[in-house]
Amino acid sequence: MAEKKSGERPHDPKFPEKFLNFMRTGWGATELDVAESAQAAYTARRREAVSAAFPGETVIVPTGAEKTRSNDTFFRFRAGSDFAWLTGDLDPEGVLVLHSNGSGHDAVLYRRPRKGYDSDEFFRSAKYGELWIGRKRSLQETSVELGIEVRDVERLDSELQGLERGKVRVLRGFDAGVDARFAAEEAALGAEGHPLLTRDGELAAVLSELRLVKDAWELEQLQDAVDITVRGFEDVARVLPSSGSIPERALEGVFGLRSRLEGNGLGYDSIVGAGPHATTLHWITNDGRTTPGELILMDMGVENNHLYTADVTRTLPVSGSFTPLQREVYDIVHASQQAGMDVIKPGTEFQEIHQTCMRVLAEGLKGLGVLPGSVDEALDKDSLIYRRWTLHGFGHMLGLDVHDCANSRPEHYYKGAVQEDFVLTVEPGLYFQANDELVPEELRGVGIRIEDDVRVTAEGCENLSAGLPRTSDEVETWLAAQREAGPRLAGA
Repeated sequence: MAEKKSGERPHDPKFPEKFLNFMRTGWGATELDVAESAQAAYTARRREAVSAAFPGETVIVPTGAEKTRSNDTFFRFRAGSDFAWLTGDLDPEGVLVLHSNGSGHDAVLYRRPRKGYDSDEFFRSAKYGELWIGRKRSLQETSVELGIEVRDVERLDSELQGLERGKVRVLRGFDAGVDARFAAEEAALGAEGHPLLTRDGELAAVLSELRLVKDAWELEQLQDAVDITVRGFEDVARVLPSSGSIPERALEGVFGLRSRLEGNGLGYDSIVGAGPHATTLHWITNDGRTTPGELILMDMGVENNHLYTADVTRTLPVSGSFTPLQREVYDIVHASQQAGMDVIKPGTEFQEIHQTCMRVLAEGLKGLGVLPGSVDEALDKDSLIYRRWTLHGFGHMLGLDVHDCANSRPEHYYKGAVQEDFVLTVEPGLYFQANDELVPEELRGVGIRIEDDVRVTAEGCENLSAGLPRTSDEVETWLAAQREAGPRLAGA
């Protein structure tokens, strides 16, 4: 039997009427002190930008619902990024509609109304009932806080009746009911036979592109996420033993504690790679242990309470000091990262940043005696031999998503140029697999990445994560200082 719309489940008990009548009485009012949020003025301007992009059309942006984890339990809900950016609403099952009014749009947020104590739902529904999940905002309270008209989502179906498909754009993939109402379009082919964006695809692209430049409020949120992340790395360094061993998952858990205490949670699954695990780019199994003399690579980021995420990587010597070879490789990676940061300014093409970082890495590989042939031959687009040991690009956009603005058209993103108030990562790395017989044995199992989050400024870039060390000497000094300070509770 399917779950009822009220949120009741098939196995919920059938209570006697006497109990139901008893539960319906004796409840006092619960009032919320609601004021317009600081974000409301920004979300209004963002909606205006979308309105201007699609005059005369209806724009529909859902957020989606909880996803089933197992049986009748759900994953913790995380709002859709575009929906959150346009509304500030982080609850499930909402739909934003920009209704064309002839001269612009009327923005309406449709969401599930609060069912108060005059409804049995508050004590019977494990999914929606306030006795189970706590006090929810009413439609009016939501309207005041978010600065937008709010209507019961039950009205949505009737208010979308009769719309001409050719004048509707839907952010697809979030709400099956909305997707079914407006059939997906088939992509037309361009002059060279490549599929063109559908109308809905164009909406997704424009939303991504509008999010490329961060406004002042977003920059504050990103700095907040980075600052919490810095404290999380400090927490981890303080419990990382210089002798003996500690599980990767223990370090993952220490960082996770900080992320939940000060933020919404993790921006992505933490990568904690000790020894040769550092050479696996997306190592999230985290079932290894640290070993003195080896390195540990940790790629971790906190998502703050408004869903903006940091993305930072540090590679630390477990014993507290780099070996000469580890230092040599680390310094190559740092030089690559610094070179990339040095060329960032408004108008710099993404590919120039990438090529700048990769050239330094290729030159370093040549100096290590690893690279066959010349640096120029390795970098040639018909060769790219150097990528055996670099594996990935220099970085990506950052914001509400760890890989932010991913639906942007190439000419606006990786085939375009950075602009002021873009926020992006710079994260070159070198990775020598444990079974790579083309490199000297002493390099095998060494993986090093340094990743920071930078804002493009009028003159260059600002390192938002400068609270963590980057050079090999600074890393050693910082690690010693954290260990001397000792473990701390995440709230300290």
